[in-house]
Amino acid sequence: MQKKDLFIGFIIGIVAATLGAYIMVESLTHYNLFTDYKKLQEEELLGKVITLGSILNIILFFVLIKKNKELMARGIVLATIILTLFTMFI
Repeated sequence: MQKKDLFIGFIIGIVAATLGAYIMVESLTHYNLFTDYKKLQEEELLGKVITLGSILNIILFFVLIKKNKELMARGIVLATIILTLFTMFI
């Protein structure tokens, strides 16, 4: 059960970061996250978009801590660390 909660938290963290990045790009720029992926990468904006998209993870982390779901919160932290490493190498 513990590994399952960690994995669920990890998936929630990845999905939340993707959703946050999508919302941020759609509302603040003229780009589309999925169709203009190459343009964002060429203009070196993709890392910034992923980083700003991870803001939702902070909110979810505190919600899960409040509900005593510590392992799911750890999964969100793990997803954020993985996204950070991914951002550093793109």
